[in-house]
Amino acid sequence: MSLTIRHATIQDMPGVLEIVNHEILHTTSIWEYDERTLEEQERIFREKQEKEFPFIVGVDNGKIVAFGTYGPFRFKQGYKFTVEHSLYVHKDFIGNGFGAIILKGLIALAKGQKLHSMIGVIDAENEGSIHFHEKLGFVKNGHLEETGYKFGRWLDSVFMQLILE
Repeated sequence: MSLTIRHATIQDMPGVLEIVNHEILHTTSIWEYDERTLEEQERIFREKQEKEFPFIVGVDNGKIVAFGTYGPFRFKQGYKFTVEHSLYVHKDFIGNGFGAIILKGLIALAKGQKLHSMIGVIDAENEGSIHFHEKLGFVKNGHLEETGYKFGRWLDSVFMQLILE
C-alpha cells in the first residue's frame, strides 16, 4: 500500500463521506446520530476553505482512505492560536500507519500557520486513539465526564494537547 497525501478537493467529499458515515453509524468517535448528506459534507469542506483551515486526504490506489482537518477550538479571540483537529481512517485501512501520516501532516500545517496548540477531543473509551495521540507527543490534559450521549449511554471526553512550538 502506498499513501499519497494532498489537499482535499470538493470531488473528494464522497470518499470522505463514506468514512464519516461509517463512524457516525458504528462508533462513538463522532457524536452525531444521523448520517451526513453529501451537501452537508461539502458545506463543512467549504467552511474550512473559507476560514483557511486545511483539509487533507490520504489516497491509496485512487481511494480516499483517510482524512484530517482542523478548525477553531473555541470562538473567542484569545483562542485563535489553538485548533481542534479531526482525523479519521477508513475502517479497512486502520493499522497501516495512515493516521500518523495524516496527523503529522496536520501538525506541520499548523506549525506553518504559526499556531501554538492542537487539541484532540476523544471519547474516553477509545483507548486506541488516546495511545495513538500519546505516541505522537500529545498529552492528556483533561477528562470531562458525561459530556456526550450516544447509543443509549453517556460518554466522557478526553482532551489531548500538543504544544506546537
